[in-house]
Amino acid sequence: MVLAIKTSSFIAIDTELSGLGSRKALLAESIEDRYKAICHAARTRSILSLGFACYKELDNKADSTYLVQIYNLTLLCSEEYIIEPQSVKFLVQHGFDFNKQYAEGISYHKGNDKDGDAHGVNMRSLFLELLRANKPLVVHNGLIDMVFLYQCFYAHLPERLGTFTADLSQMFPSGIYDTKYATEYELRLTASYLEYSYKKCKLLNSRDIEGGGNGSRVFLEFCKYTGNMESYIDYRPCLDNQNQDGALNICVQFSAYGWCPNGSQCTMSHDTDLIIQQDEKIKEDKRKKRKRKNKKKDSKGASESCSSPQEKRSHFEGAELDQAVPMSEHQEETTRAEPTDATHVIEPGETASKNGNEESQPEVPAEAPDRPKQKKVEGGTHRAGFDAFMTGYIFAYARNQTKNTEESSTAPLVPTCLNKLFLSGKSVPLHVVKSTFSKSSKAHVHKMDYVWGKSTAVKAKGNA
Repeated sequence: MVLAIKTSSFIAIDTELSGLGSRKALLAESIEDRYKAICHAARTRSILSLGFACYKELDNKADSTYLVQIYNLTLLCSEEYIIEPQSVKFLVQHGFDFNKQYAEGISYHKGNDKDGDAHGVNMRSLFLELLRANKPLVVHNGLIDMVFLYQCFYAHLPERLGTFTADLSQMFPSGIYDTKYATEYELRLTASYLEYSYKKCKLLNSRDIEGGGNGSRVFLEFCKYTGNMESYIDYRPCLDNQNQDGALNICVQFSAYGWCPNGSQCTMSHDTDLIIQQDEKIKEDKRKKRKRKNKKKDSKGASESCSSPQEKRSHFEGAELDQAVPMSEHQEETTRAEPTDATHVIEPGETASKNGNEESQPEVPAEAPDRPKQKKVEGGTHRAGFDAFMTGYIFAYARNQTKNTEESSTAPLVPTCLNKLFLSGKSVPLHVVKSTFSKSSKAHVHKMDYVWGKSTAVKAKGNA
């Protein structure tokens, strides 16, 4: 893992958590209050699983080709922590093995270092290797991830948000990128939850490959593990339903936001491939309708203005439908197929508690009716490792779309998204910078002394 981290071009991370506490507090109007709520969750809950996806760009390959190595670490906090039934239920439905976690989970403690932490083979030493590697870090809706990582593997969280962001800017001088922000403001996809964003980028990339042309495409390669290493690899079936025809009973709630309060009890489809198929059909129908209207307008001339209010309303209704049934491409399954073709080797995976807009997710109704014949079975499994892979893929695609062939090797990978963490319900991101009014925390200063030697000034490869 350390070798993969040190040789990567960028690293994507995702976490599975034991809970988040009050969803209302997590969406507080004040960002400072929101930070305090996340800190409370990080101090009282724990990381159950941590996913790493290390993307290494290969110079001797055509287009943008990456060697990808994916790791899924099952963790067990050595201290008491809260675990929420709703989170347990969700993870169990998506294949999380709690027996394995309690039997084999990698132990860690939260807060500041204890004697021996710096010299052992443990999560804290691995996290320090991540800092020393000085690689761009990629997350999806990552503020919660960053707060939990800080508390669980680094030090006690500072009380003020400004101090926290100042610490982060020094911990990751090559930059932090949030793919939820990138999908909303750079790629401008219809929806931005993780599986939707991943599958949409994969679909667009596949079309670019099939269409040829001069544009750069994303290709992936994977390690071929053999011998004893093969026993550590998980393989999952890839299901592709994009060619299914007929009426699609899509769950509007899931298609728009990536979650459904009914969960596996929902009788409507949560299949993101079907959602994409229907969304594209709606878009094509709207395009044809506009084309017919334009022809009609040309023939009728000024008389067409009489129907403009009706046309406006129709367009508005269509826009609402687009928002409700997007080209969803990320669901609740985790799969990792043995890779051969870069753009079609992986199956869908889903985000647990942070990657959709689940901060606003209401409590799952207790009334889940017993419908043995209609109950929808959730496909695949749910893994932090696969979610990290999807996050990295979105970033690779976004980077490809914004890449300047003449840019220097030290330039930010996606300049417009550098050090901007997505904030739900806000039109502006959280900027990960050290302001003139904020000081770094004492615990962070001591850690930086250890990580980089005597000086806390980190050499930043020009990307800070």
